[in-house]
Amino acid sequence: MSSLPPLAALRAFEAVARHLSFTKAAEELGMTQAAVSYQIKILEERLGTPLFLRKPRQIALSDTGARLAPEVTRAFQTLRSAFAELHGRVDSTLSISAVPTFASQWLAANLGLFQLAHPDIAVRIESNVALVDFAAEEVDVAIRATGRVGPGLVAHALTKVEFAPMLHPRLVEEHQIRGPADLLRVPQITPDDPWVAAWFKLAGVPLLPLDRPFARLGYQSMEAAAVMAGRGVAMLTPQFYGEEVRAGRLVQPFDLVGWEGHYYYLVYPEARRNNPKIRAFRDWIVSATEALRALEQT
Repeated sequence: MSSLPPLAALRAFEAVARHLSFTKAAEELGMTQAAVSYQIKILEERLGTPLFLRKPRQIALSDTGARLAPEVTRAFQTLRSAFAELHGRVDSTLSISAVPTFASQWLAANLGLFQLAHPDIAVRIESNVALVDFAAEEVDVAIRATGRVGPGLVAHALTKVEFAPMLHPRLVEEHQIRGPADLLRVPQITPDDPWVAAWFKLAGVPLLPLDRPFARLGYQSMEAAAVMAGRGVAMLTPQFYGEEVRAGRLVQPFDLVGWEGHYYYLVYPEARRNNPKIRAFRDWIVSATEALRALEQT
């Protein structure tokens, strides 16, 4: 099987055959006329026959060139169509990487509103806590809980990462919760959560060292499920659980909330700030999270 000639030579041939002009082909390709002629010479030497007939002030396709031109043109049209279709698919799909708590407690419930407003944009969500390498991963935007955003990224603060003890209303009466110290009588869900020590310190309540085995659930959504099942108390972000509080499945017994300077941020590379799908999502989520920011207590 003979190898294909260089793509640059085929590209030059396709342009010259279409324009029947070395000058116009050179202008289109951003090459010199001599460079285009050299590429055509490579093809003619490969085939062993002329592709163009040089006439005074004009050129014409030779018989071989006339047979080859439609096939080469069709091949380039196929390539152009394939890349155009792929580009369209890429531009119409928004890939979001979001930390699990924000993804499960807010984004999943509200994303349908974005899709109603932008039916031409498909959305793919990955729930992940790992840092995103925008240069190496197919991710358009990320939502992360952090106190510092890295260089080269645009960041929009969506809401504070606040925390407060929450539990089932039944446990408030069972354990006679009247002050912060009374919460120590309630089973602690994920008691080694750093927020536990931080909140009790804020409340002026000393903690005893842990001296028994305990469960570590890891994600706030799992802790919230355990709390609503009446299994104990956990530190949750209050602004995510307004509906559960109204329905009587959760209660925040004290107004005191902790905050360590972290926000849930929407981030994306500075170089992509004018990408239409990213701009559309940015504008929507910044507006849609106004209600969360209104619930911030610190």
